[in-house]
Amino acid sequence: MKKFLVLFLVLAFVLSVVSAYTLTILETTDLHGHIYPVDYSNNMTTNYGLARIATLIQKIRSQQPNVLLFDDGDLIQGSPLEYYHAAIDNSGIDPMIAIMNYLNYNAMTLGNHEFNYGQDVLRKAIKEANFPITSANVVNSETMKPEYGNGYVIFNMKDGPRVGYIALTTQYIPNWEEPSHIKGLDFLDAVNTAQKYVDLLKSMGVDVIIVGYHGGLERNPANGKPTEELTGENEGYAIATQVNGISALLLGHQHLSYALKIGNLPVVMASYWGNALGKITLNISNENGKWVITSSDATLISAKGVTPDATVMAIAQSEEDATQKWLDQPLGQSLGDFYVSNPMYTRMRDNALIQFVNTVQMYYTGSQISSTALFSNDVRGWKKGPVTMRDVMAVYIYPNTLNVITVNGKDLRAALEQTASYFTFENGKVGVSNMPGYNYDMYEGISYVIDLTKPVGHRIVWLAYDGQPLSDEATYEIVLNNYRAGGGGNYMMFKGKPVVKSVMMEVSELMADYIRNQKMICPSVDQNWEVITQPFEDLFQTYTISQGDTLENLAIKFNTSVQKIIGLNALKNNTLQTGEVIIVPKY
Repeated sequence: MKKFLVLFLVLAFVLSVVSAYTLTILETTDLHGHIYPVDYSNNMTTNYGLARIATLIQKIRSQQPNVLLFDDGDLIQGSPLEYYHAAIDNSGIDPMIAIMNYLNYNAMTLGNHEFNYGQDVLRKAIKEANFPITSANVVNSETMKPEYGNGYVIFNMKDGPRVGYIALTTQYIPNWEEPSHIKGLDFLDAVNTAQKYVDLLKSMGVDVIIVGYHGGLERNPANGKPTEELTGENEGYAIATQVNGISALLLGHQHLSYALKIGNLPVVMASYWGNALGKITLNISNENGKWVITSSDATLISAKGVTPDATVMAIAQSEEDATQKWLDQPLGQSLGDFYVSNPMYTRMRDNALIQFVNTVQMYYTGSQISSTALFSNDVRGWKKGPVTMRDVMAVYIYPNTLNVITVNGKDLRAALEQTASYFTFENGKVGVSNMPGYNYDMYEGISYVIDLTKPVGHRIVWLAYDGQPLSDEATYEIVLNNYRAGGGGNYMMFKGKPVVKSVMMEVSELMADYIRNQKMICPSVDQNWEVITQPFEDLFQTYTISQGDTLENLAIKFNTSVQKIIGLNALKNNTLQTGEVIIVPKY
């Protein structure tokens, strides 16, 4: 009897050991073609890149036996290396895919930027991958079935649970993407699709369900309050709180860093460009033949200071060398500085670099009004001397094309109020809201003043076109990138407006072409807009043009410059009309 008792206890102990299982889930997201720890604008070393992340992945795998590795999208666009591969020489294997094959990724979710170079480039990358690249809610318009893969992957873990991965992509892509790049595709609601596939996988005996959603949190995870307009671009919070049966949620798209729980659900968003690796740990036990999650944890692991993986660096070296050579090709000469020394300062007054981008957009479209953004605080531009492709690519970091659309004055005013909401102003100090810098637009062809002493929604205190206050009813043609023209960034006043003209060359290519043709470019600032921190009425005054008034005389009279008067009033031909009302500085 004693022997049987001992045997029973031994068996019970063994079974308890076997039934305890730890699953480690790793996430990269929004890598945007960044392999090497290098800033392509100046070749300085950085703390990001897949080569650094690879070292972290290999270390965790050496310590943990049950590891699944996923990427959450926006992989094959965003760096000069990937641009070179997609647009200049697409013959070899995609360098990002080659490295992910080496690292034995288990699956990848399609991101919105996967479509930027068209479906041929995307399908080539998918074919080259040794792992599934898929999305459940990116479907064929006719069959309504997933166009790329099954939308899910199932893993039968050794001595462990059956794990399912459901891939979902932001449904908002049609509002940004060039229509020819997504022809034949529909983008379904991510929340409804998630529940459909969770139920499907449950019916197939899947124990643990991971959702990899290329989208972010549209609400504050602490209190559920919206943090942005609820357009459907980001539905991570809705997936976390409304979809039943999810074990872990991987997010992306927003370029933010999250490692938290929404209820009991572990959630990560692993930054961008390989700044961090997301990690979720699920502790699972087998209770009466059923695998049950007993506890979980979500963390982010920084890539800062991590030694890059030498093999990863070697895999893409030939493409990297070709890219570096291409980036250093001179396009022309700059006769002065097109430079951003302080991003906040640049977003508060006209700048030569921003004006140059708008000038190029107007030159190639014939539009009289243009807008662009300083896409990142890392954008610097270039100084006097040779201008290279490296300089241009570092300024215009997205593969946007251009649309000229027809809007009315009310639309333009609404767009400017939206852009003005970028700033906060409290106790005399200027700050920024949660609006990303790439959604703050700066305009050429109109004159406007943003008064931060006024409440959000009422900050555009002066708005003129060709020497006249902008009419709400009049129509205007404006050139925007395809993302903004589709309403991207909560600029819904532009969505669905008539398209007068489209220019299908990417803006970076147009900039390069412009510099090649001009051979020499000179910085210019026409001072057509500014952001003020004192009441408009304290700084400016109206003036009615009298017969005999000249720009030179008015500049002397009001202690300002001719260019300031021209810029403030958007005087197209630099001429004054008797009876015309303009604004001038009150000095």
